[in-house]
Amino acid sequence: MKKSILFLSAAATLLATAACQNFKKGPGGLEYNIAKDAGAEKAEAGDFLVAHIEVYTDRKDSLLSSTYDFGIPQPINVVGDSIPGTYPGDHNTVLRMLGEGDSAVFRINLDTMAAKTGQPKPEIADKYFTFKVKVQKHIKKGQLTDSALFAQINTYMEEQVNSLKNAEESKLAKYVADKKLEPKKTASGLQYVVKEEGKGNKPVVGDTVVVNYVGSLVSGKIFDTNNVELAKKESLFNPMRQYEPLRFRIGHDPVIQGWTEGMQLINKGGKATLLVPSNLGYGERGGGRDIPPYAPLVFEVELVDIIPGPAADTAAPQQ
Repeated sequence: MKKSILFLSAAATLLATAACQNFKKGPGGLEYNIAKDAGAEKAEAGDFLVAHIEVYTDRKDSLLSSTYDFGIPQPINVVGDSIPGTYPGDHNTVLRMLGEGDSAVFRINLDTMAAKTGQPKPEIADKYFTFKVKVQKHIKKGQLTDSALFAQINTYMEEQVNSLKNAEESKLAKYVADKKLEPKKTASGLQYVVKEEGKGNKPVVGDTVVVNYVGSLVSGKIFDTNNVELAKKESLFNPMRQYEPLRFRIGHDPVIQGWTEGMQLINKGGKATLLVPSNLGYGERGGGRDIPPYAPLVFEVELVDIIPGPAADTAAPQQ
């Protein structure tokens, strides 16, 4: 998988379905339900709520995004209705009803949103976006300067990222146990299971490999694949992309270290599962909106072909 400079345990329990059926009416077509009121102080304009958020469209209740996939909650700046682009009935209307420990489900009316903001109505939904919000932390602005406020937010978020780091080893161990795998482990920490041996040679540095692959988190969420049908099924399809086997030259093209090492363990025609710890993947930064910091990754790979490199080859530095 080609390494890009992108900046993400799926799924804590969703808010109770029954709560979603008991909406109250708000301004601008807003519908909301406070699923849990922990009794804490509610947010005001200028505060931040750090929350887990799931966003759905009203087309088959399809999930658009979830912070649970990323593994850490998201800080949200709560603003008042006087800020340009905001209006009574937008998400801020509900956020100002919430405090630490609270959770809510609410629907934003897309016709109202388009009329109030002057932006075109999203094509991926018909009438509503539905949000499920669970507040983890309320950071009050009060008399704080902006720098002090953001320092508090950064400290909290660093704590959340560190929790991902500390949980990585146990996540990977649980995945192995749940899948009843018996992987081999290299000195670097890469684990792998050869599912089909293949009949050709193993590639070496300087060779170009041709690979089919599916990349996922240990939660099972798929974040990348060259399989067009699977990409469509997982809402990953990009019409600008060519869904062909991936080609890269080992030791020369910039790929994650887990792939550089892992491909050299597979015979031509072979299939394997690569379990890549974050230090061999995307590390403390994560990879885009889909791969969290300190995320162990799972790749199902098929080594379709090996194109030999020059006889005397020197590897380029890894990036």
